[in-house]
Amino acid sequence: MAINLTKGGRVTLGLSQVSVGLGWDPNEGSGQDFDLDASAFMVNASGKLPQDEFFIFYNNLLSPCGSVQGADDDQTGGASDGGDDETIEINLDKVDNRIEEIIIVVTIHDAEARKQNFGQVRNSYIRIYNSQTNEEITKYELDEDFSIETAVEFGRLYRRNGEWKFQAVGVGYKGGLQHFVDKYA
Repeated sequence: MAINLTKGGRVTLGLSQVSVGLGWDPNEGSGQDFDLDASAFMVNASGKLPQDEFFIFYNNLLSPCGSVQGADDDQTGGASDGGDDETIEINLDKVDNRIEEIIIVVTIHDAEARKQNFGQVRNSYIRIYNSQTNEEITKYELDEDFSIETAVEFGRLYRRNGEWKFQAVGVGYKGGLQHFVDKYA
């Protein structure tokens, strides 16, 4: 049975192969297509990428250790029809020993030029499910109103005492993907 998390909520995963599904719907009549991108930052104990290749996004879909594989880029947000818009596959047994956290973020591509923000997006969520059975483990529905934010840290997987856990974060930022690159690189 899936656990619905609230902001800050945590759950122990207890699996080695998980998928992170992210979904959203642009508000009707908002004009241009919304190109939202899911990315993962694999950081060490200092909160930094050990090398650039541990930043998984549309131009780098596979981590150097082969543990995290990003999704193909849905540039309109219309491919899912109510399901996950993008999925990140993670094999926790293969994660490089230097990695302590995998931070999952969603950003709006070209947000400033298109005058878009997360206030124009609804039904946003992150869910973790068993890659082998498709059974949902946990889901966090983002219900905050982000009227100026162009980037959201949805959640993080982190290693504690030999176990992987997930925490729902739900914090928005202005500055798009570059905000996270500056923070974790």
